[in-house]
Amino acid sequence: MRINLGAEMAKNNIFRKDLWQRAGLSATNLFLLKTEKVKAIRFSTLAVICKELDFQSGDFLEYVGEEESRDSDDKGDGGIYF
Repeated sequence: MRINLGAEMAKNNIFRKDLWQRAGLSATNLFLLKTEKVKAIRFSTLAVICKELDFQSGDFLEYVGEEESRDSDDKGDGGIYF
């Protein structure tokens, strides 16, 4: 799976600081999500991000095959793979 949080934040013209303040999430959690440092996301976190950015989870969660996931890990394209 790939989490395209940075791309969705850019589409909505929202900065990480604005999102963590509005959503009540820690700045650390959002930083880790955006910088690909996590292997999982809680449904409650996913729900609050979707609510604040006004989109569905499928808008920023993307299934990538195992091969594509490995190939993309080195590209630094802003997605999170787990």
